[in-house]
Amino acid sequence: MERWFWIGIGGAAGTLARYGLSTWCQQRFGADFPYGTLAVNVLGSFLLGAIGEIAAATELLSPTLRLGLSTGVMGGFTTYSSFNNETLRLIQYKTWAAGLANIVITLVGCLLAGVLGMVVARRLVAS
Repeated sequence: MERWFWIGIGGAAGTLARYGLSTWCQQRFGADFPYGTLAVNVLGSFLLGAIGEIAAATELLSPTLRLGLSTGVMGGFTTYSSFNNETLRLIQYKTWAAGLANIVITLVGCLLAGVLGMVVARRLVAS
């Protein structure tokens, strides 16, 4: 039951953080492209890569804390459904190129950010 509690608390925190960062990005960079969703997904991929690496390499994170951070916070923070919806809207109301750009930038950006998160965490743990 404790795991469910921390996943729920983490999910609420992640959702609020996503709303804050996404709103800030859209206000800062405009609404012509889903910058907010891109930012939360790339940052979330970096953080999840780091969390996973720290959990695998150390005993700093208990299994419950790891679940609260990864499934809870990062699950609430990142958003595949918004990425999907915004990509479809780009294709429908703008161009195929805008939709394809969102797909490529998101997938490549998230994969690279995840790897970078793992590398940074590995170096931090080693030092």
